Amino acid sequence: MKFRAVLTSLTFVAAALSSGFSIAIAADRAIAADKKNVLIIMFDDMRFDTFSYRGGPVHTPNIDALADSSVRFDQAMTTTGLCSPSRAAMFTGRWGHKTGLDDNLDIYHTRLMELDPSEGGLIRRAKDAGYYVGYVGKWHLGAQGAQLRGADFVKGGHEHFAKRFQRNWTPYAIRENVEKYQQGILNENNEKLEYYQTLPGSYETTETKGKVEYGRELMQKAVKQDKPFFGVVSFKQPHPPYRVPEPYASMYDPESLELPANHMVHGKKKPLGQRGVFWPWHDVSHMTDLDWRKARAHYYGAIAMVDRAVGELIDAAKETGLYDDLHIVFVGDQGSMLGEHGLFDKAPYAYDELMRMPLLMRVPGVEPKIVNRQVGMLDIAPTLAEWMQLANDGDVDGHSLNPLIEQGDKAEAGQPDTAYYAYEWYNGAWFGVRAIRTPEFKFVWNPGDSTDELYDLKNDPVELKNLINDNKHQKTLVKLIKQLEAELLRVEDPAIERFRLHFKKFL
Repeated sequence: MKFRAVLTSLTFVAAALSSGFSIAIAADRAIAADKKNVLIIMFDDMRFDTFSYRGGPVHTPNIDALADSSVRFDQAMTTTGLCSPSRAAMFTGRWGHKTGLDDNLDIYHTRLMELDPSEGGLIRRAKDAGYYVGYVGKWHLGAQGAQLRGADFVKGGHEHFAKRFQRNWTPYAIRENVEKYQQGILNENNEKLEYYQTLPGSYETTETKGKVEYGRELMQKAVKQDKPFFGVVSFKQPHPPYRVPEPYASMYDPESLELPANHMVHGKKKPLGQRGVFWPWHDVSHMTDLDWRKARAHYYGAIAMVDRAVGELIDAAKETGLYDDLHIVFVGDQGSMLGEHGLFDKAPYAYDELMRMPLLMRVPGVEPKIVNRQVGMLDIAPTLAEWMQLANDGDVDGHSLNPLIEQGDKAEAGQPDTAYYAYEWYNGAWFGVRAIRTPEFKFVWNPGDSTDELYDLKNDPVELKNLINDNKHQKTLVKLIKQLEAELLRVEDPAIERFRLHFKKFL
């Protein structure tokens, strides 16, 4: 494929020169013919801290190998700890108040059904730039969304072929199961399938394996095209509930797992909304210590299983001849809670277990490195737009990561090292959360509550002690408030006036 790109470039130069064009025009055409092939491998609710390359508890040799050949962004942050808004931000590079997508889609209580098709994002831009575009797996941005944006190959999810604007899916069965657990009634194999379950069959019969095979088919078709390639393979794993077949279900012994210091510790001075039951399985009053350990063990098994899937996708890229010059983005849309602060899944808060995400970028010809500057989900679209030479589609809130990819942390030396986060809605309920994170501190504004949050990440990395009323940290708080105000102003966040009203004595 690399040879094909070089040959195509030379062909364009020769053709342009023979037609009487200048060397400059010929060079422009050659550049256009050398657009990068890109594959995004995306996961759902994948924490940043579980892989062996991060010193985590799960042996992940395939993901580790990808990390060893990539630029590792070890301080990557999502925009929102919720599937639809984070994915919309990744594909567009814009915050939800600009795209209109600031909540989950087509689920119980939500008011939104799709990301407006006018927000074409990376898929439409790639298609318009002459790419062969493929999308496999979870989309969660509206029915038929990939097709509406021009994708050539679409498989691996009912939402791709569902009718637009159907009634919201409602979790009646989940609620019924949780009520049974509260009565001591378990599912088959004495498990709580809304939290953890041993699936029948094997890896070969899982939905995850099906996505791998669709991804393989996509690459087999792509290599036959006389076009550059842009593909996404998006897995539902390891989204809760944690359901895996053997041997993954029994791979980790629940009794021997080490639990974090904030496991089932609620802490004081916390916003009331963090205790809310916004989805039936958020009611964890029935969960025993062993249940939590089993859920965590199944999550670890899910990570081990997706490591196998990653290895198979990489092998498919090599078998098809795409691999050598293939740019690969490995990313999770957000993290997930496994009992930290007594929480399960996700909801409107900004704890690191939810806010942080894994991000690797394999860039052929660039030396692998670890970047410790904080970066965000919004930065992916402008980075890929440069690789793929995509036309501008409007203002972008993120920034290109290519200087960091090339030069490492020194590329942004002297600049503020901050990350921003928002949680406007959760399944139809408004919260309006805004947060700013530095390597040392995190400030969370909760306008729907009377309690805000400030955490000392160096001395309290598990975010147990809320320092918002601690006079010793008032200077730090004022600095963070001013930095957050500046960011809200930069991105034209409509929350800016309310923010200024709440903190006028500091501004």
